[in-house]
Amino acid sequence: MATLILVRHGRSTANTAGVLAGRTPGVSLDEHGTAQAAALPARLDGIPLAAAVTSPLQRCRETLRPLLDARPGLPLHTEERINECDYGDWSGRKLAELADEPLMETVQQHPSAAAFPGGESMRAMQNRAVDAVRDWNARVEAEHGEDAVYVMCSHGDIIKSLVADALGLHLDLFQRVHVEPCSVTAVRYTRLRSFLLRLGDTGELSALKPRDGGGDGTGGAGTVGGGTGTP
Repeated sequence: MATLILVRHGRSTANTAGVLAGRTPGVSLDEHGTAQAAALPARLDGIPLAAAVTSPLQRCRETLRPLLDARPGLPLHTEERINECDYGDWSGRKLAELADEPLMETVQQHPSAAAFPGGESMRAMQNRAVDAVRDWNARVEAEHGEDAVYVMCSHGDIIKSLVADALGLHLDLFQRVHVEPCSVTAVRYTRLRSFLLRLGDTGELSALKPRDGGGDGTGGAGTVGGGTGTP
């Protein structure tokens, strides 16, 4: 199936203010985040992209804008199911203040049992995001073939939950995953399993280009001994 390049949005004004933005409107990239987004087209240069999919929030759309400007024919789709977690009453509050909330221990240690007051549960967040990726994998493969690559810009907790799903990890382990702003996480999906190709990568990405002859050369099998890498 398709290869998914997950991009976390660039650093935002809420990130630098230490605020849990959630779905609060008007949260934009800060100066550093804008520079991170401007560097994304060069990092993805040479990787053929079949489509771009974004969370509806401003900071994700701003992150993809330079890439879309660099690739005028790249179609952009908005996907509500990869929107930020609905943190409910926690939205807009300082993270330092939230650290003292009794619920925070559950969020950190047992997230599958965590539900935000006035918002959604972390299980619901993961389920909708996984459903979205499954649907987009099928759509991209049907339209562009099984070696197609597409990019999806979303949020930290969404991406971490998708990584947990790709690795077959319980949601209670997803807090062990870390993704930096504007980092790239790549997952190659096959009929029977998925392969994590990059996790929170902030560097060079040429190894994600499709190999000559199509596919990844494994036929969907794990490479015994680790493989030879990219020529």
